[in-house]
Amino acid sequence: MNELDPIEGNWYLDLDSGRKFQILVVDDISGGIEIQYSDGDIDQIDLDAWASMNLEPIEEPEDWTAPLDDVEPDDLPYSEMGLEEGKEEWEEGDFPAKGDEDAFHEEKE
Repeated sequence: MNELDPIEGNWYLDLDSGRKFQILVVDDISGGIEIQYSDGDIDQIDLDAWASMNLEPIEEPEDWTAPLDDVEPDDLPYSEMGLEEGKEEWEEGDFPAKGDEDAFHEEKE
């Protein structure tokens, strides 16, 4: 029997299956717990199932973003937000001049 409380954002290892997961949402009203496994799969369990699981709290896995590894940098909408790949923050010229809101949606050169 598991005596751990499900805490949103915390990671756990299911000792029976060997799967690592993070708690996304705990809904006290419905008794549901939404979890995301380190491979990207999302599942929902109830509090009774949680209590019967053989769990161990763990640190966030280093490789938990592995399901996103096939996303290419060109697929990310950097230019739509005025932020280019490799840039860590926006600069003054990245925003349209006052009254020129349509320029925000134009491609930057």
